Amino acid sequence: LEQEQGQPGQRQEEDDTLWIQIDPHCSPNCDHDNAPHLTSSSEVDEFVDSFINVEDHHIHDHVGEIDGTVISLDQFEEDTGGFSFSTANDACGDHVPLMINSIEGDEMDIITEKSNQNSENAQGTVNQEASQGVDQGLHLVHSLLACAEAMGCRDMQLADSLLSQIWGSVTWLGDSLQRVAYCFAVGLKSRLSLLHNVNMNGTFSTTTPTNSPNDMSPPPISREEKLEAFHLLHQTTPYIAFGHMAANEAIHQAARGSDSLHIIDLGLQHTLLQWPSLLRTLASRTEGPPRSLRITGLIGDPDHSPMIESAMTSLTHEAASLGIIFQFNIVTDPPTPSLFTKEKLGIVEGEALYVNSIMQMHQYVKESRGSLKSILQAIRKLGPTLLTVIEQDANHNGPFFLGRFLESLHYYSAIFDSLEASLPRNSVQRMKIEGNHYAEEIRNVVACEGSERRERHERADQWRRQLGRAGFQGVGLGKCMSRARMMLSVYGCDGYTLGTDKGCLLLGWKGRPIMLASAWQIYGI
Repeated sequence: LEQEQGQPGQRQEEDDTLWIQIDPHCSPNCDHDNAPHLTSSSEVDEFVDSFINVEDHHIHDHVGEIDGTVISLDQFEEDTGGFSFSTANDACGDHVPLMINSIEGDEMDIITEKSNQNSENAQGTVNQEASQGVDQGLHLVHSLLACAEAMGCRDMQLADSLLSQIWGSVTWLGDSLQRVAYCFAVGLKSRLSLLHNVNMNGTFSTTTPTNSPNDMSPPPISREEKLEAFHLLHQTTPYIAFGHMAANEAIHQAARGSDSLHIIDLGLQHTLLQWPSLLRTLASRTEGPPRSLRITGLIGDPDHSPMIESAMTSLTHEAASLGIIFQFNIVTDPPTPSLFTKEKLGIVEGEALYVNSIMQMHQYVKESRGSLKSILQAIRKLGPTLLTVIEQDANHNGPFFLGRFLESLHYYSAIFDSLEASLPRNSVQRMKIEGNHYAEEIRNVVACEGSERRERHERADQWRRQLGRAGFQGVGLGKCMSRARMMLSVYGCDGYTLGTDKGCLLLGWKGRPIMLASAWQIYGI
């Protein structure tokens, strides 16, 4: 059984196989005729309702929301000096003006009356369609929850029946809820096939039998497709750029007065777009640019090396034009505690050392927190000036499947909603982001267990506890707020929110936290 995690001083022993747990939410008498109940019906309704009223549900979960500016018609007339009618801003703030000129008196009244009648008829149709859409969405969410709970109880017959019903309601080409439900349905189908293996051999194997009729695993995604999806995500949403900006600003502030900098990058494949901005920021320091900057980058896939070397070579030329000596080194060894030594990472005495983690730290958690604690302690022994940690702010590492499912469904629904607001329904870019980046994350959270489950995201308070136990204390990022506001204005899409949580900076969608940025230093520094 997976154990409850995060107790002080408690460490779970890792094994080659992981026994599947029975979810405590399940009734001990689960049968095939009656769907198990999550909790009380009111709690389920509240959870489901939050999908429709996302802003109200999360309005108190953050601080410092960025409000959109609303201009009244009177103000618009005054500013423009003439009468015009403008449609409401679309999701990304684009204005589509409809000018009305030379209309006076009775003619205006007739047009207004007809317009009102047409508007009322159209509004009635829109309201009816919207009501039907809401009902269908609520039914879909209820079905997903019931299917997940059946799997938590290992009631595979009921889960299979519910999943068959779900397939009739989801589509990869529908609205944001249908698309995210499709991804979760794929994950549930994959998990169902794995649960069949549990019944056969008693352990949770993450390998689906060859030619299994239940194998709904998506085709493998190539490195190039993953990288393209990541870059598209960076271009169309602030989620990645937010982390780069916050980490760079924290490093810039900590590097004041330092002439020789060395950055240990825990995931260089995710930061190629981060470092040009830092170079330019360092070059603009009032005391002048640092003499040298070195980046030692860890990469999980050695096949990334040629592409990364090409990008870093370009960075070397840019650094030279800014008067900074730049060096880089790529490390392909697995990120174990034994790797984090001054000898293996080439750390030189006299350099100001920084460790940068962009969406990497959660992969070190694994089945127990012992692995994460060992790596954090090894990083601490290096004596860094600063450790920057950027992560998805979500609780996807709970000990029980149903809890993870609920949290992840809410989290990714918010992300898909933000993508729908940023990109058209038929956008190829959006399809690549959702299909080649987020769909894989969702399937990993939902379907996998043991060492195969890499996406173990956690909330800010949990990172605070784990880093504190390893000997780190938080460095406030409040000064980054103004830069974050300017960054959001570039994307021009309403709905993104900013907040703080005990020194951490949070980026969310309609109040629902999505990303967290934090900086840490060793106690006593």
